[in-house]
Amino acid sequence: MAAMDEVDRRRFLSLLGAGVAGVSLPGLVAGCAPGGAGAGSGSAKDRPLSAAFNQPINDLDPHGASAVDEASLLANRQIYDTLVTRTGEELAPKLARSWTQPDDKTWEFTLRDDVTFHDGSKLTSADVKASLERLAKSDGPQKPLWTAIDTVEAPGPHTIRITTTDPLGTLPTNLTLAFILPAAQLGRADFFRKPIGSGPFAVESFTPSSQLLLKPVKNYWGGAATLPGLRLPYIPETSTRMTSLQNGEVDVTWIIPPDELKRLAGVDGVRIESKPGVNYFLAWFNCGRKPFSDARVRRALYHALDIKGIVASLYGDAATVMDAPIPAAVFGHASQQPYAYDPELAKRELAEAGYSGGIRTSMMWFKDTGPLATELAQSLISAWAKVGVVVEQQQIEKAAWIKRLTALDWDIELQVNTVTTGDADYTLGRLYTSTANRMGYANKELDGILAQARSTADQEKRKSLYAQACEIIWRDAVGVFPAALSSTYGLRSPVKGFSPAANSQPEFRTVSTAQ
Repeated sequence: MAAMDEVDRRRFLSLLGAGVAGVSLPGLVAGCAPGGAGAGSGSAKDRPLSAAFNQPINDLDPHGASAVDEASLLANRQIYDTLVTRTGEELAPKLARSWTQPDDKTWEFTLRDDVTFHDGSKLTSADVKASLERLAKSDGPQKPLWTAIDTVEAPGPHTIRITTTDPLGTLPTNLTLAFILPAAQLGRADFFRKPIGSGPFAVESFTPSSQLLLKPVKNYWGGAATLPGLRLPYIPETSTRMTSLQNGEVDVTWIIPPDELKRLAGVDGVRIESKPGVNYFLAWFNCGRKPFSDARVRRALYHALDIKGIVASLYGDAATVMDAPIPAAVFGHASQQPYAYDPELAKRELAEAGYSGGIRTSMMWFKDTGPLATELAQSLISAWAKVGVVVEQQQIEKAAWIKRLTALDWDIELQVNTVTTGDADYTLGRLYTSTANRMGYANKELDGILAQARSTADQEKRKSLYAQACEIIWRDAVGVFPAALSSTYGLRSPVKGFSPAANSQPEFRTVSTAQ
């Protein structure tokens, strides 16, 4: 089984547990709340709730370079609103009361008339128009979702008409990521230092990559939050984050490594809540670079892996083995036949592809991409070495990883991806087209299938098309898809009304800390 060496595993677990007793969070307690009250002072109902994600919030521009980063989306969902939201498997109205599709290229939305921004100004169709046009013109990571938009019109103060160049059946789903900003404020150079939205929380202070402090909006149209405030600190070290939960310095935290879950399960005053998630590990091959331009090589590397054994060893019940290029919790998922663990077959396939003498290559990842990412990388690399594929480890900083990823300057890359909208188009339609060219892979048949799936509003037809897309991507072994992560949260006992979010972006409006 290609898992980490037992000695390394014991050392890793000891590091996780190091300093657990008596550790505090200097710099995170004092001065975090109005009047200087921190997470460790006062009763739970009087201080801001502290919710620590495992990634930093770098930017509050919901249309910018960080528009699909999980940490930025977490912040955005508290500060801003969207026209449409997802409730379970269904789409539901939010700023839009309703919508219709007069023809296959036109969508009309009727807006609420009782929404105000944090500065007291009324939200109108002019704000929606400006926000959607800004998104459509952006060069950020959401760009592929909006390329089909032709015009955005505001025929009335509470009516929006969107016309697309081609049919776009996924438009309502995409709009769950389109955060609305006040048009009159968008020209301000310093707007995103302390931005204004229409969401349930307003920005009190923001230090990028350190902490975001929010305060509840009393006249929020959907009902005011009951929390006195919301603090979103970034705590880089997992062990410190877990200790902070135990000590009450943090009220909610996620993502939690599997071994920490076992320890937290027995901690007094802490409970665990979980649901199937839309976060998953993938290891893409650069299909535009030898030897990975040959599908036989890619399939051989899949056959070299005991995926079940690796996932069970590292994650236990905190993850499930994937059987498609998207998690089972995502609309459009279709199960595929797993690649058999067969190292001898892998060697034969490599020889048939002309690599009987082996391969020397490399794999890059960044440390905080997901729980036990380095251990997963090492497990894959160890298994590949047994079939003659020597992989250089390249654990690098996230900024360098992003730069190399977009430049296709890599052989294999490991990451955690999130199907943020819960819809296959967000991942398959955004990342796997020839135009997107995210991993050097191009398949015209797949392009056509994904285009059809994006254009139709018929959900059953979309399911069928995504099943075909899953089959092609899986068959061509564009990457290895080891594990879908459960969405698991640790909470202090006083926290009530919290709903685990499959996409790691929980909303806190309905949360309270009543004893």
